[in-house]
Amino acid sequence: MRRTWRKAKPKPEKKFFINRQIRVPEVFLIDENGENVGNVSTNEAIKRAVELELDLVEVNPTAKPPVAKIMDYGQFKYEKEKKAHKQKQAQKKVDTKGVRLSVRISQNDLKLRIDQALKFFKKGHKVKIDLILKGRERQHPERAREIINDFVAVLEQDKELNIEREQDLTRQGGRFIMILINKKD
Repeated sequence: MRRTWRKAKPKPEKKFFINRQIRVPEVFLIDENGENVGNVSTNEAIKRAVELELDLVEVNPTAKPPVAKIMDYGQFKYEKEKKAHKQKQAQKKVDTKGVRLSVRISQNDLKLRIDQALKFFKKGHKVKIDLILKGRERQHPERAREIINDFVAVLEQDKELNIEREQDLTRQGGRFIMILINKKD
């Protein structure tokens, strides 16, 4: 049977009730200057906001009574979107790059994998070292541990990098896995 996977839906953004959408009889009002006015009827708070040509926005609906603030809702929404966009831009995505070894790897291939791993570290990625045992190789798991530990020892000799083990060497059936990261001071 074929399974179809669907992308997770993003969390809905927080909705703010404004002006007549606020259904409670009384709110705790904060005026346009950010000063607390106190408990006021919702109709009176809306009148104050209309006189100032601003909106009454319910900022904390869970409080008793709900907290409402007089502000320009369009400006508030714009600033919130701008802030969210800046946070998204500032996020640095760290990828996990894989390096696959084998028990019978030659010295040239091993050197190539070491150079590849160093390049990944310098770009700021994590490195997942993977070694899969096939057939009779499964009878000698100590050889696999030895190859991975030698590989890591060579990587740790690089003075520019501060390599640490995020996940120590683990065995899952015939597969050995280790995840390394470059810790920046």
